[in-house]
Amino acid sequence: MVPQPALAGVALRSGTAGPASRRPPAARSGGQGSGAPRPPLGSGIRRVYEQARRAWDRPLTAYYVILGAGLLITVLGLVMVYSASMIKALELSLPASYFFRKQFLAAVIGAGLLLLASRMPGKLHRALAYPLLVGSVILMVLVQVPGIGHSVNGNQNWIYLGGPFQLQPSEFGKLALILWGADLLARKQDKRLLTQWKHLLVPLVPVAFMLLGLIMLGGDMGTAIILTAILFGLLWLAGAPTRLFAGVLAVAGVIGAILIGTSSNRMARFQCVGATDPGPGDNCWQAVHGIYALASGGWFGSGIGASVEKWGQLPEAHTDFIFAITGEELGLAGTLSVLTLFAALGYAGIRVAGRTEDPFVRYAAGGVTTWITAQAVINIGAVLGLLPIAGVPLPLFSYGGSALLPTMFAVGLLIAFAREDPAAKAALAMRRPGVRWKTMRRRVKKRPSGER
Repeated sequence: MVPQPALAGVALRSGTAGPASRRPPAARSGGQGSGAPRPPLGSGIRRVYEQARRAWDRPLTAYYVILGAGLLITVLGLVMVYSASMIKALELSLPASYFFRKQFLAAVIGAGLLLLASRMPGKLHRALAYPLLVGSVILMVLVQVPGIGHSVNGNQNWIYLGGPFQLQPSEFGKLALILWGADLLARKQDKRLLTQWKHLLVPLVPVAFMLLGLIMLGGDMGTAIILTAILFGLLWLAGAPTRLFAGVLAVAGVIGAILIGTSSNRMARFQCVGATDPGPGDNCWQAVHGIYALASGGWFGSGIGASVEKWGQLPEAHTDFIFAITGEELGLAGTLSVLTLFAALGYAGIRVAGRTEDPFVRYAAGGVTTWITAQAVINIGAVLGLLPIAGVPLPLFSYGGSALLPTMFAVGLLIAFAREDPAAKAALAMRRPGVRWKTMRRRVKKRPSGER
């Protein structure tokens, strides 16, 4: 007689006995829809991360991110300029679309400059450096000439061009310093002179201080801060030693402290950092009402055109504090979208500067990225109450043609540098119809005459 355990084993192997063999697969697998083991919880996140990393490593990713982020910021800025400036225009007895039409015209001209800069070769970019620097210096000197220069909000930094148009030369000075400084440092690197601190500082730092002096003559502290950030960005990219970098930073810090301490207006701006009440004399009125606008926006805002603060409560609603109106009308979702676009633009600029072998491209791309990122951080930080109000516009977003035109040209520079990458060149060549068709023909193997 066969023992019971053997019979049980035969029955299990034959699949004809025992309740476990009659259960459906789902019951035997612990309730899952299939018999396959459940994947680990982090495998899906890891797969998404790997796909995103591969997509970011593609040759044309930086090109498309810079182009897309730059255009999206500009278009959204046009919408918000129209919404934020309507009441101001009506207060001045102007058509509601007055400021929007001027900004739209500047955006159209800027788009042409962006396209021109993106198609220009690197040699032509370098050739523009010296004429642009000389022209900017001449215009900034003319700003201080009585009868030519014009003062706005206490800052002498404008030139009238006739009619409703005026020019702020210091905005073009930022672009001039980047192109000239990048060309200077690239030529010195080719001659291996940047290892000497004299060649690293001279004449870059003296020329930058000359531009800063001309800007500070007009009282524009915000633009001077941006120009200083560009200078430090170029020195850092050139590999300035820590001691040298710290020394220049200390000198700039002392000069800045003196300029701030000797001006009651600038001291008052520092006192308004983090303020929740307008204070005596309403000194912090603008800062506090910027916070009010952001706080009333909620998650998705009150809707485009429905802002309350732009009805005379928030000064400069369409220029320096347009981010506050964006938060009020588009909510947290709108402000995070703007921050994401600026972060994408900055990261793509860093990638272009980090992957190139051309020193001029590295310095120019790094300088442009420093300019746009630093200015965005200073503007948004002031609106959030984290930094003193510096009076600088949000790049590509705030109203102002003088700020929009050189910034769009700078974005065109980044696009041109992204296109010059060898891998990007090859990818763009593959997208041409003729090249792609010929490549496809090479890949198809010739079949024998009798094979279908």
